[in-house]
Amino acid sequence: MAMTMHVNIVSAEQEIFSGTAEVVVAPAAMGEVGIYPRHTQMLTSLKPGEVRITKQGGEEEAIYVSGGILEVQPHVVTILSDTAVRAQDLDEAAAMEAKQKAEQALKDRSDEMDLADAQSQLAEAVAQLQAIQRIRKKISR
Repeated sequence: MAMTMHVNIVSAEQEIFSGTAEVVVAPAAMGEVGIYPRHTQMLTSLKPGEVRITKQGGEEEAIYVSGGILEVQPHVVTILSDTAVRAQDLDEAAAMEAKQKAEQALKDRSDEMDLADAQSQLAEAVAQLQAIQRIRKKISR
């Protein structure tokens, strides 16, 4: 029997996922991290991107997070994010529009605050588009 851990992913609006998993892969600030049951304790920030959860039996679920905090305990993984959306529920047209607006804001920047905000929005839009593309590849196999 495979070892598992409990995973909770919570956004500001609702709980997105609560269940057991064999593996969690998350976009930590310093790079992607893979978490297995009995992982050492860890607390790190997340950047916008896709959290991949491998459930018992090998089924994978993808959830987009806009950033947030990842806490790892030996048998519990908790992700707190302002925005968390199941990858299949992402809106590609909205993500493309957000990317274009952020790119235009970077070209037209008027001060440093606008620059940081535009870079953040661009990173979120690109992460959403990558999650959408990954889901499409998985479906087309």
